[in-house]
Amino acid sequence: MTGNESESKRFAPKVAVQLDPPKDDLISQEELAKCDGTDPSRPTLVAIKGTVFDVTRNAAYGSSGQYRVFAGKDPSRALACSSLKPEDCVPDWYDLDDKEKTTLDEWFTFFSKRYNIVGKVEGAKNA
Repeated sequence: MTGNESESKRFAPKVAVQLDPPKDDLISQEELAKCDGTDPSRPTLVAIKGTVFDVTRNAAYGSSGQYRVFAGKDPSRALACSSLKPEDCVPDWYDLDDKEKTTLDEWFTFFSKRYNIVGKVEGAKNA
């Protein structure tokens, strides 16, 4: 088994998820902020490194869920630092150390195997 295969298995969901092809629609910061799980007529979205995931079907990101602090934002820094603090829920992750960047990459892989990619945050750096 190659390294990629073991990583793929490590992050694979327990129940297979059928995902739609990723979209690259631009989503403004304002629109993302409105998709924070408080309005049932809107999807619940979380962005990681500028890529937007639809997490609507996971109640943990809803208005009373344990991860609601991430909804409607790009909380890349918080994910990299394993933080649930609202002040860490920002897209600024470029100055983090390699270990934190690896953690962030693992979260990105985790999300990409479970949630549809519905777009990109307008103006986000994707480095």
